[in-house]
Amino acid sequence: MLPSVLPTEHDHVPVLAEEVVNLLDPRPGETVVDGTFGAGGHATLLAGKLRGDGKLIAIDRDPTVAPFFERFRRETGVKARLHHGEFSNVLQHLAENGVRADVVLLDLGVSSMQLDRPERGFSYAADAPLDMRMDPGAEYSARELVNEGGERDLADIFKRYGEERYARQIARAIVRRRSTEPFERTGDLVEVVKASIPAPARFGEGHPAKRVFQALRIEVNDELGALQRALPAALEMLRPAGRLGVISFHSLEDRIVKQFLRKQEQGCTCPPDFPVCVCGSEPSMRATPRRAVRPGADELARNPRAQSARLRVGTKVG
Repeated sequence: MLPSVLPTEHDHVPVLAEEVVNLLDPRPGETVVDGTFGAGGHATLLAGKLRGDGKLIAIDRDPTVAPFFERFRRETGVKARLHHGEFSNVLQHLAENGVRADVVLLDLGVSSMQLDRPERGFSYAADAPLDMRMDPGAEYSARELVNEGGERDLADIFKRYGEERYARQIARAIVRRRSTEPFERTGDLVEVVKASIPAPARFGEGHPAKRVFQALRIEVNDELGALQRALPAALEMLRPAGRLGVISFHSLEDRIVKQFLRKQEQGCTCPPDFPVCVCGSEPSMRATPRRAVRPGADELARNPRAQSARLRVGTKVG
């Protein structure tokens, strides 16, 4: 049973809500770290299980979450504090300073409150300034990347992070267009992407600019690098029997999480031909459950954006 204190209907809808609460299983008096606070959807659900001396540490690089955090603290009454910054940096800082937690949750990707604000420039569905920064104060935006990135670099980004089949054609068209007029708005980029793709492919799965926008967002915010740095920091923070949960939205993120958990379960790092273990390494986590958890049909009917969500949970071995 989920707690009665829930975000309003206007907020980001937390994906895999029941699964997050059940698998991470926060208990009275424990400390929870929400590394991607957003509008506080998951934090509110988890806080409902914390009583007495329970604490919640919220992290988000987007300063616009402050009003959501203040409402969360007021409505839940839980002991909480908010850290502004990219989650891997904050997790590393907290771990190095001896902060320990029982639950760490990372909900990756762009939040609905960012996606639904056209002025943030994340959406290909609305004409807006070409931005895509999760931290509006960061210097590097999608505008700089599109207008200054080399053709080969852009093609590589589209291919690697967006799995875009027509990456080269799109990158070539971008460089050609910006030689006469720089890109300023998302609508300009959408037009170039559409024109670069063969007509039959424009009517395939999803919007034709979806993969390019995803790739630019990942690159601008260093999302995969942040995840790779955050996972070991989260493991260090966790107390024995602590739970780490990561919700990913595309295969690149999920692969990083899956490989990290597999490596922690492995323990011994000796070459396979060694007759006995000499490294002394032991498993530090176990995946619980073994496979990624996906949204059910009921959730997808309520929230189609949850379609690609995957939750992986690991428990620290004590």
